[in-house]
Amino acid sequence: MKKELIKMVKHLEPLIIIGKNGITDNTIENIKKALEKRKLIKVKMLKSFIKDKNRKEIAGMIADKTNSRVIQQVGFVFVIKKRGMI
Repeated sequence: MKKELIKMVKHLEPLIIIGKNGITDNTIENIKKALEKRKLIKVKMLKSFIKDKNRKEIAGMIADKTNSRVIQQVGFVFVIKKRGMI
């Protein structure tokens, strides 16, 4: 199942980009809206945001705040899916 989900987003561009402003309430709301519409999205974290932060922890925190689940993380890009989606 996980492999099938990853194949679905493999060729998609990141829908949300997190930059130097970081994770704002507006960013979380935009991710929630995107998940409602698409169910499965890519999020990219820019190096200006990351600096010395742990990318895996950030992806997990975003997933918690948006009621989603991290499917894959490669470098600065991660894929999340809406919870409850098959």
